[in-house]
Amino acid sequence: MCTDVTSVVNGYAATVGFFDGVHIGHRYLIAELKKEAAKHGLKTMVITFKLHPRKVLHANYLPLLLTSSEEKQEQLKSTGVDEVVELDFTVKMAQLTASEFIKQVLAEQLQVKLLLVGHDHRFGRNREDGFPEYVAYGRQTGMEVIQASRYSTKQFSHISSSEVRTALINGDIERANTLLTYPYAFTGYVVTGFQVGKKIGFPTANLSPVEPDKLIPGIGVYAVKIDWKGFTYTGMMNIGRRPTLDNGDTVSLEVHIINFDADIYHQQLKVTFIKKVRDEKKFNSVGELIEQLKIDKEFVLNLT
Repeated sequence: MCTDVTSVVNGYAATVGFFDGVHIGHRYLIAELKKEAAKHGLKTMVITFKLHPRKVLHANYLPLLLTSSEEKQEQLKSTGVDEVVELDFTVKMAQLTASEFIKQVLAEQLQVKLLLVGHDHRFGRNREDGFPEYVAYGRQTGMEVIQASRYSTKQFSHISSSEVRTALINGDIERANTLLTYPYAFTGYVVTGFQVGKKIGFPTANLSPVEPDKLIPGIGVYAVKIDWKGFTYTGMMNIGRRPTLDNGDTVSLEVHIINFDADIYHQQLKVTFIKKVRDEKKFNSVGELIEQLKIDKEFVLNLT
């Protein structure tokens, strides 16, 4: 075993996963990877997949992603690893056993010498093998396979991408952002809306998500930041059915950018979520809605 980190690097210490969101648990795993790589004199590599494996195997599966492929790569690179490898997960790759994946992809293709496996992670066809088998398969190729310890905190006993999704769906933006270690955001195209907001003094940009597989937080009114052409603005976003205006069952994504007046149709806006302001509700009149929007606006401005 090489312990001199100044020696010639020959291969990689790697970990494999989908890493959706690159949350605090993923970052703990990558920190362990960097420690092990330093002990063995190896470079670090994070191996992930461009498409969610279940979407490849089931065309109708909607993954509700926390990060697009580009966002995920950006977050993974921010951890300081030497290499981020994004594999094309295909039906053919899905048929590889764990033994074949370790030998053909990790050892031969990517020169992995040490594999760090998440404490509950399984891979290979039908996820039929577990950590003891991975150790044996690695040994056959000269690869050391070790298992990461489970990560938890006093605040979070279980940390996973599913936990982040649940928080966002429930509108618990602060919990989601803490788990992610950065504010959740999505990018949308500005499309033609109903023009009602302009008539009542709160013009809104109606958004269509650029990434259709990306999760949108649950119905409600949110304090947000808007990035457009290099500038950041404060805004309030409504995700919902606009019951006061009889919008039916269609869920709209509308953002009011405070103290802003520009033509932004057919352009992209990045919306970053700060806090949920309130649930969506049906008011008795448009006048009551306007008064509530004024209260919402003051609440949002006082946050910043």
